[in-house]
Amino acid sequence: MAMYQSDYTRFMNEFLEQNPQIQAERLKLRQTWWDRPQDQDELARFAASRVPPRPYAYQPD
Repeated sequence: MAMYQSDYTRFMNEFLEQNPQIQAERLKLRQTWWDRPQDQDELARFAASRVPPRPYAYQPD
């Protein structure tokens, strides 16, 4: 039994099959924004500066 695919999913799959250069460009742009090396010092600084949330947001201090 085949899994359901929406019209949009089918359209995008067919579009990417017909235009393989688009997929290559998508991967390149993804690497530009998301696949970056992480700076360990910066991550440690973010973790150290984290403020824990209050247990109940509407409770007065």
